[in-house]
Amino acid sequence: MSQQINKIVVVGATSAMAEACTQLWLKKPLTELILIGRDESKLNIIAADLKVRSPITNVQCVVTDFLNPASIQSEVNNTFLNGPVDIVLIAHGTLPNQQECQLNLNLAYDAMNVNAVSPVLFAEAFANKMEEVNHGKLVVIGSVAGDRGRKSNYIYGASKGLVTRYVQGLQHRLANTKVIVILVKPGPTDTPMTATMKANGLKLAPLNQVAHTIVAGVTKNKRTIYAPIKWQLIMLIIQHLPHFIFKKLDI
Repeated sequence: MSQQINKIVVVGATSAMAEACTQLWLKKPLTELILIGRDESKLNIIAADLKVRSPITNVQCVVTDFLNPASIQSEVNNTFLNGPVDIVLIAHGTLPNQQECQLNLNLAYDAMNVNAVSPVLFAEAFANKMEEVNHGKLVVIGSVAGDRGRKSNYIYGASKGLVTRYVQGLQHRLANTKVIVILVKPGPTDTPMTATMKANGLKLAPLNQVAHTIVAGVTKNKRTIYAPIKWQLIMLIIQHLPHFIFKKLDI
């Protein structure tokens, strides 16, 4: 399974989790790395750091509209102009405030688009190109929040639930090809996105630990990666709690 990796594309490359995974992949020789994001200045800073870590790697930055289907399709097509892609990591998203989304439908709309619609559009475009060449690993970051709706974050959870069902369908569609589709379900992780949760005293998983779990799982072609792995058991229990018990939980 230790296949040579030559080209990686990272969508949402400015996210802390994406950056941590990319740094691990760069510890092995890599020919080309394409970073796709919305903030050019942040992309350039990350690219400069990665270039220092791996001077032999050709690092490219691409700024695009993450909510425009035509822009997404165009950029995906461009990544295949010089040959196939070995790994695509789709890692962008936001962590919206549940109460604010309940009171403001515009915020709820934005949260659903960024966390569900956009990743799915990117994944579909990449899946089609990978299927054409019958090669590559498509890695989509979801969340344990998508396993069961909870009152504390059900707008975010619904978005990640959509991503989960989408990836399952895509895995079924591509099951008889050489394209590997992988769903990542991180638990609460210590990143800038979860700063408020950390400030409120919630224990968060170390970013490097989660990144190592993701990269190791991708190497092993695992179809679903819980990171840390303990969340697989935790969410299995939560999923199967009877409603009369679940409704009493303050989660």
